[in-house]
Amino acid sequence: MSVNPMAYEAQFFGFTPQTCMLHIYIAFQDYLFEMMLVVESVILKKLDGFPGCKIGPFQIRKSTEKFLLFMKEHFDKLFSKMEEVLLQLVLNIPKNVLLPEDKVHEQYPYSKAQFQALQDEIHQLQQQYRAEASAGQALRAELEEQKAVQAELEKILQWFDGLDNICREHGTGNLKESFAFLTQNSKKLQDVLKDVEEKSKKIKQHDQLL
Repeated sequence: MSVNPMAYEAQFFGFTPQTCMLHIYIAFQDYLFEMMLVVESVILKKLDGFPGCKIGPFQIRKSTEKFLLFMKEHFDKLFSKMEEVLLQLVLNIPKNVLLPEDKVHEQYPYSKAQFQALQDEIHQLQQQYRAEASAGQALRAELEEQKAVQAELEKILQWFDGLDNICREHGTGNLKESFAFLTQNSKKLQDVLKDVEEKSKKIKQHDQLL
C-alpha cells in the first residue's frame, strides 16, 4: 500500500485513497476465499459419485489451501499494479488543480510570516476578549451589589417616611423637630437621673453614719 498521505485527495473525496484501495483489496480477497470454498464443495460432491476413489476430504482441503495460496500470491502482484494505476490516474489530484473551497487562497495568498502574524493577532484578540469578559463579569457582580444596597436604602427611606408621618399625626412637627425635642428631653432626663443618684448616695452615707 502507498504511504503517501494524499491529504488533498482526502479533502476532496472525503476519504483517503489508501482506505479505498484497502477496502477493494479486502473485498477481492474475501471473494477469492468464498470462491475456493465453493470449488472445494463441488469437488467433494463429484467424488461422492466415485465410491472407489481414495482421495478424501483432508487431501482435498490441503490441495485447496495450496491452490488458494498460489492464487493469493498472483492476486497480490496484480493488485499492486492496479493500486499504482488507480492512485496515479484515478484517485490523484494533479498539482496544478485547486479545489473550489481553496480558491480563496489563490485570491488572497499569505506567506508564512503573514500567517504567523495573523495567528499572533488572533491570539491577542482572544486574550483581550477574555479580559473584557472577566471585567464585564466583575461589573455585573458590582451592579448586583449596588442594587442590593439601593434596595436597603429604599427600605430605610420608607422607614423614615413612616416615622415622619407618625410624628405629624401626633402633632410633633416634622421629623427633624421631633429628634431635636427628643434630644432635649433626653438631656433633661439624664440631669434628673444624675441628681437622683447623688441624693441617693448622700442618703446612704447619712444612714451609715447613724
